[in-house]
Amino acid sequence: MKPEIHPKYVLSTVTCACGNSFTTRSTKPVIRLDICAMCHPFFTGKQKLLDTAGRVEKFQKRFATTEGKMVARKPKAAKTSKTTTPKAKARSTAAVVVDPKAAKAAKLAKKAEKKTAPAKTEPAAKKS
Repeated sequence: MKPEIHPKYVLSTVTCACGNSFTTRSTKPVIRLDICAMCHPFFTGKQKLLDTAGRVEKFQKRFATTEGKMVARKPKAAKTSKTTTPKAKARSTAAVVVDPKAAKAAKLAKKAEKKTAPAKTEPAAKKS
């Protein structure tokens, strides 16, 4: 290390606006804070949720009705066609409550199925 290019690392006194103070080490001898761990609402457990237009209650109501499970949304109305494929029938079903773990397991199983499926090979080009 080159001498005299690094700042001095000294004992520092940290003082909060609430009156709490403690010592630590820093390049500044005095540090003043607006809020610390002793007065911050998150750490003291006195945090209040600011609710605008009942959003918290609305979320808690929706969360209670689904019991914490994910809800599969109903897709947008598909264009009408003469033939209905199985995929289209599956997409047109109403919203269903889905267990997140079961949905993830099904997705992983589908991925594994794709990997194990034999690859399509194209016939060799004919020489003329």
